[in-house]
Amino acid sequence: MFSLIQAAGWPIWPIIIASIIAVGIIGERMWTLRLSIVSPKELLPRVLNEYKRNGVSSEMIARLQENSPLGHIFAAGLKNAEASREVMKESIEEAGREVAHNLDRNLTTLGTIASLSPLMGLFGTLVGMIEIFGSNSPTGGNPAQLAYGISVALYNAAFGILVAIPSMIFYRHFRAKVDALVMEMELQALKLVEIVHGDRQS
Repeated sequence: MFSLIQAAGWPIWPIIIASIIAVGIIGERMWTLRLSIVSPKELLPRVLNEYKRNGVSSEMIARLQENSPLGHIFAAGLKNAEASREVMKESIEEAGREVAHNLDRNLTTLGTIASLSPLMGLFGTLVGMIEIFGSNSPTGGNPAQLAYGISVALYNAAFGILVAIPSMIFYRHFRAKVDALVMEMELQALKLVEIVHGDRQS
């Protein structure tokens, strides 16, 4: 592996750094965006049971805020359970925007890496081409410098594409997953509002 990095020359290092960041973001988002972490299925029935038994308490609100992103949204709504339906929905929407922003964390960076990696590879290719042209002189070409220039050009282009493809795949996957999770939380929060205000049976 180290011999490949040597053959690719110094332009490969920004691509390697970008790949390490991308792997870190992918691992962190895979762990964070699990359904059981973001929107636990059993949370709504548990919240409704406690609400019907004891009403809203500060202890319940604090517990929900630390439970999950969905719990944070429920807590915002239940703080205004005694207010009108519209006020409760507005507080849930505000909390939902904050949660959606947090779920999007680092995805912009991953998308940027997916877009820039081929360009960094192209930059390495241009550096390699400069090496190739630099190997030609009036007295004849330098075969070692020519070979080095070719390896720099090809390896950087290949590594750039190699980093870009999985980064783009996971970026699209996580974007779709965030959209699905936000939709799921919206539906759960709407059920909570309707049940608390008596528009719907649990």
